[in-house]
Amino acid sequence: MKLGNLVQDQWVEGDGDGRILTSAVTGEPVATITSDGLDFAAILDHAKSVGGPSLRKLTFHERGDMLKALAKHLNDIKKEFYALSTQTGATRRDSWPDIDGGISTMFVFSSKGRREMPNDHVYLDGGVEQLSREGTFVGQHIFTPKLGAAIHINAFNFPCWGMLEKLAPTLLAGVPAIIKPASSTAYLTELMVRRMIESGILPPGSVQLICGGVGDLFDHLTCQDTIAFTGSKTTAEMLQLHPRVVSESVAFTAETDSLNMSILGPDATPGTPEFDLYIKEVTNEMTSKAGQKCTAIRRILAPSAIAADVVRALSSALGEIRIGNPGSKEVDMGALASQGQRDEVRERVTDLSAEAEVVFGGTDDFELVDADSTKGAFFMPTLLHCEKPLSSKAVHSVEAFGPVSTVLPYDSIDEAIELAKLGEGSLAGSIITNDNAVARELVLGTAAYHGRMVIINRHCAAESTGHGSPLAHLVHGGPGRAGGGEEMGGVRGVLHYMQRTAIQGSPETLSVIGHRWIRGADQKDPGVHPFRKTFEQLEIGDTFKSKSREVTLDDIDHFAEFTGDNFYAHMDEEAAARNPFFEGRVAHGYLIVSFAAGLFVDPDFGPVLANYGVDDLRFIQPVNYGDSLKVRLACKQKTLRGDSGYGEVRWDAEVTNQDDEICAQYDVLTMVATDEHWESVR
Repeated sequence: MKLGNLVQDQWVEGDGDGRILTSAVTGEPVATITSDGLDFAAILDHAKSVGGPSLRKLTFHERGDMLKALAKHLNDIKKEFYALSTQTGATRRDSWPDIDGGISTMFVFSSKGRREMPNDHVYLDGGVEQLSREGTFVGQHIFTPKLGAAIHINAFNFPCWGMLEKLAPTLLAGVPAIIKPASSTAYLTELMVRRMIESGILPPGSVQLICGGVGDLFDHLTCQDTIAFTGSKTTAEMLQLHPRVVSESVAFTAETDSLNMSILGPDATPGTPEFDLYIKEVTNEMTSKAGQKCTAIRRILAPSAIAADVVRALSSALGEIRIGNPGSKEVDMGALASQGQRDEVRERVTDLSAEAEVVFGGTDDFELVDADSTKGAFFMPTLLHCEKPLSSKAVHSVEAFGPVSTVLPYDSIDEAIELAKLGEGSLAGSIITNDNAVARELVLGTAAYHGRMVIINRHCAAESTGHGSPLAHLVHGGPGRAGGGEEMGGVRGVLHYMQRTAIQGSPETLSVIGHRWIRGADQKDPGVHPFRKTFEQLEIGDTFKSKSREVTLDDIDHFAEFTGDNFYAHMDEEAAARNPFFEGRVAHGYLIVSFAAGLFVDPDFGPVLANYGVDDLRFIQPVNYGDSLKVRLACKQKTLRGDSGYGEVRWDAEVTNQDDEICAQYDVLTMVATDEHWESVR
């Protein structure tokens, strides 16, 4: 099979025979790969001229719906991906985070887009900044999609997840993607892309695929493009120094080498649940995906007093691992991705053994299940022990990208922190301890060197996702050696592909641009109470101004008796006067909010279906008995919820007293029926 390239919405083959890709299990040919002869300038132009506009027509919610539909489609046909994944050396356990994990990531970003982002084309970042005395000139940060393409360069170890974890936030941002998978496992990526395109869910030009080299693609990049890279630090540095990347200041995020550590706390001695958890976690990290994970534990930091116990327990656990054909149910660990990868791991173990003793594995003489060691890329789990880790270099700089890890003993918490930092930046670190004071000290000492840290003990272990599982909700990346980048992280990951712009102008102008009413913008007279208008009929800025209501001492007494809130500031004149904020007894804050609701609510059955919350409530000015309150309520923001029959409407509420002093400010959140739903129930 010759892998196809998805170019300008057409599947085309590269010129020539291409490179032969072989099975990691049998060594037999699986496919050939080449991108020779492709017009890379045309590929980039198609993304910008066709893919970008087609995506930007959609709102964040519509893009979220698109991701959900795509994830459902892939989930329905995932058996096909599992079958082919075996050829990469992955067991079914290994394939689960790659295939199901990738699909789950799309579901998460779909949900994030529809719940945390507006049903709009502009994402507002933070609140409004008042830039003038009278409030006629204000500022706001906004995010809009970049007008270029996202170049995704992925690694061989996760051919599905590695693609989808970059693709989901990119498409949600409204930016087209050009995907370049690592060659050795590109046949699995190509199959998944084919099935995505066949679904008809993706807009034209939104995704293109290059199987092979990227040719002169980088020569045509502009400041509107983004590069997301996963691979070696050497390759990342070479690409970052490309003349076009430098001259155009092309955004570049990298996830590279990572000598991740895991610290066993001093309290986690043999016989404790934490010790057993640690042995299980390290064993899993060494053997899942045959250790070919950017987050795998490479450095095992254990208290010197029990380092020998750790070595014995890990050696025993690793001795139970069955290696062989990943398609067999009897196998725990499959093969490395290729024989070339296996040979490289052998060389790195040799480098490490100059400073550390091999205490388990490190030999080619091991038993295989239903496999031939001369044909497949199999490698035995290998454990090393370094007696003097502070004075060693290789254990902190050489990564054997396979089932290899080194035990590094430490004598104190400070020494554990120093060893952790010698990794010079990592994607993931973990701490296993039941001593929360130790956990805090270790986190504060090492967090600056890590993109993610997980603390595991007996209380959370059962539900923990473990040391090495990146989650779409949280950032994936790390400082220093790990590349200095971030991916995923919920909405944060989406914003990587968008441009943040500070806009300045009048409140009315910025309200129109952001589709969110700003105090000082025009207040529209809706003609009727705005609660009588359906979602479609409501306009941003529709405003209701209430009559006034006096707050009496009887009101305060009744509210206190009714609610049980007898706080002295409301009930004791003398004590309240001693408070620096009050002159005497004041109304309860929630009495003010309750009275405000009574002033602005239209009681009859209408398009407003429910009040589901209040945001950003602040009490600005105390309300004394004898004060009169009135409310100004303005339609602030509208968010349609697909085909649900309703939309969310955010109202800006401002409560003032008889002197027009602001007493309280907050947002009221309501569900409002659409025209169609209101017609069916009125």
